[in-house]
Amino acid sequence: MDRDIRRRPGAVSFVLCLTGMLTLFTGCTDKTKAEERSEPERQDKANPGGAAEDPEAELQRLEELPEAETKEVTNTFIQRTKSPTDLEENLAIHTRLPAPANDNLKDSLIRVMGTRESPVVLFRSDFLEEMGVIARSPGTDFFTSLSVFDEDRELSLRFENEEALAKGVFGETSEDTVVFEGLSPTKRIKGELFNKELFLQGDTVAGMLCSRTPRSSWAAWEKSLLITAEEVVADPFRTWNACTHWGTPGGAWTFAHLMRQMATNSSMSPEQFTLRWLETWLNEQVINGDKVAARTFIFSRVIEPWATASNASATLVTDATGRLRVLLSGALNLDMAPLSLRAIVNRTDMGRTTKGKSGYGGTTTAEPVDAGELRFVFAVQMGLGTTWCSETEFTVIIEYGVPINGCGPVVSWARSWLDLSSFTSFDENYLSALEKLTKRVVTANVAPKKGNKSALNQLRTNEVSLQPRYGGWELREFTLSIERPASNTDIPANGPLRPHTVAQSPDDDVYDANSSPEVDDYVRNVVLPTVPFGSGPAPGQCSSNYTVPYRYLGQDFRGGNSLVPPDFWRAVSINPWDSRELCARHDFSLNTCQGCHSKDTATDFTHVKPTGGIPAALSRFLTGGGPGWFLSVRDTQFPGSGYRWRFADLDRRWRRLNELALCTSCGKGAVFESKILEEIARVAGGVLPIDPVGPVEEEPPFKAGPIKDSETARAVFELRKNFVTDFRDETLDTIRPAESITH
Repeated sequence: MDRDIRRRPGAVSFVLCLTGMLTLFTGCTDKTKAEERSEPERQDKANPGGAAEDPEAELQRLEELPEAETKEVTNTFIQRTKSPTDLEENLAIHTRLPAPANDNLKDSLIRVMGTRESPVVLFRSDFLEEMGVIARSPGTDFFTSLSVFDEDRELSLRFENEEALAKGVFGETSEDTVVFEGLSPTKRIKGELFNKELFLQGDTVAGMLCSRTPRSSWAAWEKSLLITAEEVVADPFRTWNACTHWGTPGGAWTFAHLMRQMATNSSMSPEQFTLRWLETWLNEQVINGDKVAARTFIFSRVIEPWATASNASATLVTDATGRLRVLLSGALNLDMAPLSLRAIVNRTDMGRTTKGKSGYGGTTTAEPVDAGELRFVFAVQMGLGTTWCSETEFTVIIEYGVPINGCGPVVSWARSWLDLSSFTSFDENYLSALEKLTKRVVTANVAPKKGNKSALNQLRTNEVSLQPRYGGWELREFTLSIERPASNTDIPANGPLRPHTVAQSPDDDVYDANSSPEVDDYVRNVVLPTVPFGSGPAPGQCSSNYTVPYRYLGQDFRGGNSLVPPDFWRAVSINPWDSRELCARHDFSLNTCQGCHSKDTATDFTHVKPTGGIPAALSRFLTGGGPGWFLSVRDTQFPGSGYRWRFADLDRRWRRLNELALCTSCGKGAVFESKILEEIARVAGGVLPIDPVGPVEEEPPFKAGPIKDSETARAVFELRKNFVTDFRDETLDTIRPAESITH
């Protein structure tokens, strides 16, 4: 196959490295192959120091976590029904639900969650035992959904996977696994073999628990999760480096290729599409009332050198509205884009589930939506065309929503990523397999219902390079959608990349991160109710479920950008000795741009470092200090309290990938039309056992209340068959604790 490969000039690369200027000129790379690098070398590369890192942060071993009884922390069990229901459901899925925020519902025999458009109805497991639907309930805190389960197919797949694990197909395995609550590792448990005999007898067995798990290792992480190896990010056939002229212009993993695919259906050329995006830094942007200041150094440091490298000239002009624009004598050459690939990131762990718009379900979620995200991390290069051209502290992260839905396809997608870990090197077979996966996501027209029919979720930038004298860090976000905060909508739209509010972060110009009463009110009255009762002591059972709104207490709330500093967010009235309050404040701050990229994770702003060569250095939030370790960080608001938060995110992602790929079975759950809610309320005397938490978008049309009477619950069970519209392919852990994770 003929490829246009431009090699980097050896003399330039040699001079930069030889003169000891590596701290300034980061185009030089460590040429050791990834599979040959020793564990200490990888650990050093993954754990750079940083001025913003907490000097009190500690590295601890995961093996030091307390061991727990497996059945006590397993949240999903499955069981054959005694006989198929009227809907031919033959499997009971028992889920351990947290206590409802509404105390009146604690004795209800039914819980309703999901959305009004697609409600999910669960029955207390004890009640189904009493009805004779199941032989034995797993316990009083379990609620049950029902599914049509293809036993022969699903059990066969499960045992094939267990056999592959036993044979070492995915390398060394362990029966020990780590339980994560939210983002924190909290305890260790033993895996369990799926007991087919007990299952066929009608007993309960763990639904999603692996008997063994491939060990977390650098080799596994860097092949299946966060890929930074030189063989990938400097692949001569798929990447391109504008500083060194190394690689293939327009290759499959180049910024140019991704922008060309993204610009399809935008009514602009890819070059115009890219320039419009860059011009957003030239003028003040007002996003949800937040005045985001211009950073005009984008012109002299990025646009103008890029134009020169494209054999064109660039001039700043003022248009009729008084706004700055760029006048080019010729189009930007996308193949000369000054952005070099630093990482390809698999985020199957971010597979979303729908959350009730009116808070149905409270602290639980339902209905899988997609297979998570696929991300490309680029470093912006400055000095294009000079001998000092190099990567700078400016990261561009292109984040796609994987356009795959339904249990079977999601499991297959996860398995494809896990299979990458079985390659012994980053050879052409590995690279081809990886390219096939990325192509399914980045190619034009793969997401017909999204802006430009692109799978893009958002494009984010983290930089400190556009300020005079390299001042404060800034994070921005762009989407192919139009936000209308007044109507609380964010509608996919064709056209350019548009500035967007930043996820889960208040306006840091209006609200003081140290003392804002509005932020304190939001944490106390919105975030806190979503934290499960029984949380703590920290970091135990700390999770939450909320979305920072456009407006709160009658004023604009969500920010149009995020600046660092501030380093984290306080909630001034929080009592640190109340575990739920401590958790709510921590989760809120952690999920802001500032908390995630600074003090709450002991990070020096970037989790994948754009400078410093290849492979990119990773934050300790990601690595935990390396396989088998976790990072322990003091609570930022209450550092003297003794409470600490733990992070080992690549280990968490690895375990979720294995759970999806090897230990997930699928069933078909009934889809009910929304009218079933009205009928349940009618049968129950006007109440519905929903558990809204925090403010809701509209007043629920039903009064929240319990169903305690067995005859009423039986009537609800029987009426389900009158409202079924379809059956949906879903994982057996469809109902699981809700979390707000934006990282």
